[in-house]
Amino acid sequence: MNEKERMLAGLPYKAWLDGLTEERDENKKRIYQYNRLFPEQKEEQMKLIKEILGKCGEEVFIEAPFHCDYGYNIEVGENFYANYNLTILDVGKVIIGENVLIAPNVSIYTAGHPIHPDSRNSGYEYGIEVTIGDNVWIGGNTVINPGVHIGNNAVIGSGSVVTKDIPDNAVAVGNPCKVVRFIGEEDRRYYYKNKEFDVTDYHVKFNRKDENK
Repeated sequence: MNEKERMLAGLPYKAWLDGLTEERDENKKRIYQYNRLFPEQKEEQMKLIKEILGKCGEEVFIEAPFHCDYGYNIEVGENFYANYNLTILDVGKVIIGENVLIAPNVSIYTAGHPIHPDSRNSGYEYGIEVTIGDNVWIGGNTVINPGVHIGNNAVIGSGSVVTKDIPDNAVAVGNPCKVVRFIGEEDRRYYYKNKEFDVTDYHVKFNRKDENK
């Protein structure tokens, strides 16, 4: 296998060989262009983000600035929204489900380096896949480390460092990020802590897919 094939297989690889530097440079040009579009250039934004990402739904928006290594290793589902300063080191696959919200200053890292200095100084690094399920909300300033799987419907609190898998329906927070409770039917009543919904159309807007119907 060449170095790109090793990278995509999650094996130790050297990031400057077999055209990888050139691929990153080409993606940097697309990212540079995306981050400098005017706010009213909605069509150009949508067209370019679909060129950057490997796979995405029709309704996808990422606020500028956005940064990633390759782009083609990132897959996002329908109704994806990411706020300012999303950084994805997509050496390995990053697969994100539908109806996912990402707050500002979130970093998703598939890339890593060996622990021992001799191994690290060899120049070899690695990328391990990160997956995020459907209906997930990632709070601001969260870091997601290589190999992590975040389950469906999970909420990750602001400032978390996610080093291990998070199960479905969990609220998790902290450094390292840990489950503090699970989401239940009672949570439907509230929009923030103990503040209850007071709107009559809540049953329609509960599912974001219905908002534009």
